[in-house]
Amino acid sequence: MAASSSRLLRAFFLQKPYHLISPTQSYTLNAIASRHFHQGSVHPSAIVHPDAVIGHGVSIGPFCTVSRLARIGNECQLHAGSHVMGRTELGDNCILLTGAVVGADIPGQTTIGNHNVIGNYAVVGAKCQDLKYKEGDECFLQIGNNNDIREYTSIHRSSKSTDITVIGNKNLVMGSCHVAHDCKIGSNNIFANGTLLAGHVVVEDYVHTAGSVAVHQFCQIGSYSFIGGGSMISQDVPKYMMVSGARAELRGLNLEGLRRNGFSALQVKEMRKAYQKIFMASDVMNGSFEDRLSQVEKMGELDDSEFVLSMVKSIRASFDLGRRGICKFRNWSG
Repeated sequence: MAASSSRLLRAFFLQKPYHLISPTQSYTLNAIASRHFHQGSVHPSAIVHPDAVIGHGVSIGPFCTVSRLARIGNECQLHAGSHVMGRTELGDNCILLTGAVVGADIPGQTTIGNHNVIGNYAVVGAKCQDLKYKEGDECFLQIGNNNDIREYTSIHRSSKSTDITVIGNKNLVMGSCHVAHDCKIGSNNIFANGTLLAGHVVVEDYVHTAGSVAVHQFCQIGSYSFIGGGSMISQDVPKYMMVSGARAELRGLNLEGLRRNGFSALQVKEMRKAYQKIFMASDVMNGSFEDRLSQVEKMGELDDSEFVLSMVKSIRASFDLGRRGICKFRNWSG
């Protein structure tokens, strides 16, 4: 068995094609390679710059590259063909799956926290696609902890040295998503496959998108909102709301999302009453949109609800100078 294992490890290190190894040998080879990988090691075919800072227990697989300015935290795993480029910092216990590319050989820095997974062939920390970017400018990306970034996702650095692309903690970014330059992403969000965020988009916390969603530049998506599949977001989505449509329209509160995130029946009832007052007024005597917002703020049974006031504040903020207004209600032409 020892001799057989030695031959298998030799085949592994020399990277013989898998079709030359029998299925039984291949399974044994994978088990041996897995044990070797997790003990903390650098594969002979990996290229690690001698000036790179490597933490304890780091495993670097075959055909990986690590740049001179890279800093890799303890217990990280770089699977085969993954790359850490430029000035990049990886926190502890990060995993780069096969083909993942983190960082870029451009000025600036990519900083990634602890316990993050970068999926197969994802590109994180690449140069932005903003034509206003000036070559040589520093640009930045900062990612928090416990994020799961899946296969073929692209996340870009900022477009200028005075800004930064930010992603918080505990986000699930599914396959083939895109986060463009200067986006600000909060925590506990779920972006389904094919979600595309253009430059300068702000996403707060606990937002859930369905698949194939696109968000226009400078839009803001409020906390606890839901975006239906195939939607194009060209204006802001206030907190707690659900939108859908080719040009997304408000469809009501995100009731299921609120329930799942622990909002009480009373809190949801108060928000529904406020929503109906603002967006579903059937009587012209209810006044203008601004009048209805003011009425909700002054309604005795609602004015002490922090969530209602937060919703109204989110709506109002969307009409501030430089903002895009809110997605229209399907029966509302205001």
